Amino acid sequence: MGVLPMPPIRLDHIAIALPRIADAPSVLVAVLGGVPERMQPSGVFRWASWVYTGGGRIEILEPVGVDGFVHRFLAAHGPGVHHVTFKVPDLDAVCRRAERHGYGIVGRDESDPSWKEAFLHPKQALGIVVQLAEAGTTSLPADPGAIPPGVPDAPPSVRILGLRMRVHSSERALTQWRDVLQAEVEDGPMDGLTFRWPGSPMRILVTVDPTAAEGPLAIELASERGLAGLEEAGARLGIRLAPRSGT
Repeated sequence: MGVLPMPPIRLDHIAIALPRIADAPSVLVAVLGGVPERMQPSGVFRWASWVYTGGGRIEILEPVGVDGFVHRFLAAHGPGVHHVTFKVPDLDAVCRRAERHGYGIVGRDESDPSWKEAFLHPKQALGIVVQLAEAGTTSLPADPGAIPPGVPDAPPSVRILGLRMRVHSSERALTQWRDVLQAEVEDGPMDGLTFRWPGSPMRILVTVDPTAAEGPLAIELASERGLAGLEEAGARLGIRLAPRSGT
């Protein structure tokens, strides 16, 4: 009997830090049509997620208590994109590959066999935290009561295409997304690059500017309906919401 191939790395979600999860549905649901998925406490923060047409997912992080990494992020930056999470089939293999390419691994935690994780620091990782997560084959079912809030009469869901970022060089982007995280690469608009992961509904698009700070620029989305109020909605999330055609 042959050995089954390892599943591919998958871009799972985009995480945004906000002071309160309760502030998110007015944008994620009322404007973008997201479907509430899951909400759970996790030490010094609480998270909630909403899913969109095609499988894209946005997670909101809310600080809990008096101090923690979400408190510090909000104090330093205000609301905005905090991290992207990749589901990986072998955390150890990805960490070793990242280290071979000069990355330091931070926050590695394998105490829970159902969720092993490690992180790339934004100072090395193009201005964004990158979470690497190996999920166990079995997990407890979601608590049916732990569902984040929605809104009445929500509109049809948009499709979350992914994250647009600014980087200082295409070489840095290729090292991180292609060489470490095994993305497929294609040319993007304005001499940029688009990185895709097989089976993932979202991608990362980069534009190169060696003079400006690296990091997230916009969450890109597509919709068959008209979208009003995106500028104000993006301001509340701390990230531009940019409609695009295609994928």
